[in-house]
Parts: sequence; structure tokens; C-alpha cells
Amino acid sequence: MELFGEIITGIGVLFLLLGNFGILRLPDVYNRIQAGTKCTTLGALLTIIGVGILQPAWFWKCLLIAVFILVTNPISSHAIARASRKIGVPLCDRTVVDKSKNFKGFKKQEKK
Repeated sequence: MELFGEIITGIGVLFLLLGNFGILRLPDVYNRIQAGTKCTTLGALLTIIGVGILQPAWFWKCLLIAVFILVTNPISSHAIARASRKIGVPLCDRTVVDKSKNFKGFKKQEKK
């Protein structure tokens, strides 16, 4: 079980590292949020579950933390993306489709 826990934790750390590269390389805030959320959710889940396997006394606590991350991470990234869109953070120049431009809640901010 110790080897299995170390492998799971290592895979989680690898996903967290890859998420950092995505945040650094992607062109705008919306793409960065997607890379950060997907990789940090999976990376944190795997890392925490791996620690729970390595320390069996902590397993249920780690599982509870993993469920909390699984629920809150997508909600928080959605809130950040929506707030960015509402205040007028522009999309990347290479963006082809903008499905939110026709929504009533999103108005372009006029530059002062």
C-alpha cells in the first residue's frame, strides 16, 4: 500500500506541475482558469488521497478534504471567470468564438 500511495501522490504532484505550465503559457485569463482548475483539482485530489493511503489514520479526513476541493474548485473558477467577463477583461486576439457576447449580463466596459 505504501508504494501505491507514493505513486498516487507522485501523479498528483505531476498534475499540479503541469497545471503551472498551463497557467504560464496560455494567452488569457479564461484559458488560464481552465488549465488551473482542471489540473489543480485532479492534482490536489490525487495528492490528498495518496497521503490518505500513506497515513491510514488520516484517510477519512483526507477524503473529506478531497470532496471539499472537488465541490469548491469549479465553483470558484466559475465565479472568477464570470467576474472577469463582467468587468471587461478581454479575450485573447486568437479567440474565434465568443458565446457570451450576446448575454444580457455582460456589458462591455467603456474605457475612461
